[in-house]
Amino acid sequence: MHSARLTFLALAASLAVASCGGGGGGNGFAFTPLPPAPAPAPPAPPPPPPPPEETRLQDSRNSFAPADPAATTFAALAADAGDTIDNATTSRWAGMLGGAQYRVEVPANWNGKLVMYAHGYAGDVNLLVVNNPSIRRYLIQNGYAWAASSYSKNFYDVRAGVEDTNALALQFNAIAKANGRELAAPSRLYITGHSMGGHITAAAIEDEAYATANHKVKYNGAVPMCGVLGDTELFDYFSGAQVAAQALAGLPKYPTVNWSDIKAQVTGTLYTAFPGTPTATGLKFASVVKNLTGGERPMFDLGFTQGGSFAAVWGVFGSDGTVNGILNRSTLDTNRFTYTIDGDEPGTTALNASVLKLTAAADANRLRTDGLRWIPKANGEFKIPVVTLHTLGDLYVPFSMEQIYNQRVAAKGNSGWLVQRAVRGISHCDFTLAEQVEAFDAMVKWERDGVKPAGDDVVTASTVADPAYGCTFTRPLGTVDEGTTSKATRPGAAAARPCPP
Repeated sequence: MHSARLTFLALAASLAVASCGGGGGGNGFAFTPLPPAPAPAPPAPPPPPPPPEETRLQDSRNSFAPADPAATTFAALAADAGDTIDNATTSRWAGMLGGAQYRVEVPANWNGKLVMYAHGYAGDVNLLVVNNPSIRRYLIQNGYAWAASSYSKNFYDVRAGVEDTNALALQFNAIAKANGRELAAPSRLYITGHSMGGHITAAAIEDEAYATANHKVKYNGAVPMCGVLGDTELFDYFSGAQVAAQALAGLPKYPTVNWSDIKAQVTGTLYTAFPGTPTATGLKFASVVKNLTGGERPMFDLGFTQGGSFAAVWGVFGSDGTVNGILNRSTLDTNRFTYTIDGDEPGTTALNASVLKLTAAADANRLRTDGLRWIPKANGEFKIPVVTLHTLGDLYVPFSMEQIYNQRVAAKGNSGWLVQRAVRGISHCDFTLAEQVEAFDAMVKWERDGVKPAGDDVVTASTVADPAYGCTFTRPLGTVDEGTTSKATRPGAAAARPCPP
């Protein structure tokens, strides 16, 4: 019994060894090696580079030249009796950065805050010029540093304006160091500008700009003044005014790009003397323009006949929609407009039935892979304090820009970050210095203290139409640093349309 058990255990062990590959080859249990592991897959080839972006006429314009490329400084601000800081004690540096000329000014008692200033449209000339901010004296006297770029290109190149302004902001400390003054990084960075510079200001603070710009800057607050806050919708307004003028003059379907052929005929039909003396038909046209630019409001009538800004609109009729080569295809779209002649329902119906409709190319101002759109957008996507300023009689960049901006900001849920102020001026950027200073100061205090300042309702028609609308933030001319337009237009406008005492 014991011997049989041992024999069984030995046999079991032998079988176990064989099953694990042990034993000789004659026992029926041969060793089978595992197959080799498969070779690793070769790495995927890198994705092909994106196709090169298309170019446009603006990209081939390379003859822009700074007004003073050798400048290393600029003149101190003239002294005024109200100054408490000697303007001559500021650090003032000038130079070149990326094809653009710049100016930087830092008070001796710098408060650590930097203000970027964006100038307005400089036309289609080759000369690049830096503009000082209108509120320069206020900035210096209150310890702010400021910097301004000429931009590297003229024409309506908001893309260049944003990039060059941002690039200068990013180089602020390096410029100071190169000029022998070590400064801490700015504790706050603000941006403000006029007209096209207001568009640059609004675009620069957008989420889209931060995502797509080559020079990325986060601003803490902004004050766009008389700004193109509807971006490409400004050019739609120009075209809407043109097709309405043609239709009222009996030439509704004449090709808009051939405006020069009919300009004299249309002008003679609508005006006895342009722009101050409309004919009866011209008064109907005035009503259409009023309703395109913000509706019934104080100061419009004076702006239309005396403000001077509508002559600039008349001067851009005939556009092909590329904004003088900033785009390759037309951005013009007038399909959303309803033209209204006050008190004339049959005339309104006839006008809308006859007027030419323009439709934009769908991709005229698309997103790009090489930086900002060619005309950067003001989408209303920001979460910093923004205070805007606009005159009611401005017809070149009309008050409707504020209404469009308000609606865009509201659609993005950001109305809590926007304050808008109406001013009773009758021309473009027709502000007194006090109005501009108060708007900037309100923005800074809001950003500092978290208390939203007062503003105007720009979208409720009955509010905007009130004869006293715009009085809340309208201020009289001062005695120093006032602009030439305001000095020429504001006293007469105030006398003709006084605010209630």
